[in-house]
Amino acid sequence: MSPHSEGTPGTPCSPEIQSMVRDILERVADKWSMLVIGALADGPRRFTAIQAAIPGISHRMLTRTLRTLHRDGMITRTAYAEVPPRVDYELTALGRTLTAPVDAFVGWVNEHRGEIEHNRETFDAS
Repeated sequence: MSPHSEGTPGTPCSPEIQSMVRDILERVADKWSMLVIGALADGPRRFTAIQAAIPGISHRMLTRTLRTLHRDGMITRTAYAEVPPRVDYELTALGRTLTAPVDAFVGWVNEHRGEIEHNRETFDAS
């Protein structure tokens, strides 16, 4: 991580900003958060629709991830008084600002996937 202030490369940022960067990076770049953000990029979804869009995520992990993203203000949770109960999750304006970096990261992985796989195979063979 480059500890520089926004807009002024080479200028160190405060320890408080560095701490916040680590904290948010840990949350947003965890194993599931980027996938949840991607799943919500096209609009609100119910829990089961999000879970179906992310193979391998458990009910418990999706619940924890949604709670964390909600706490940080990245998503909203709207509960409707219906039978059966309905809850929709949606990206906030803040959360939508993450879709471009998430898309860029996914694109980078896709572009370099072959090279990374080759490097891993070479490393593992040695």
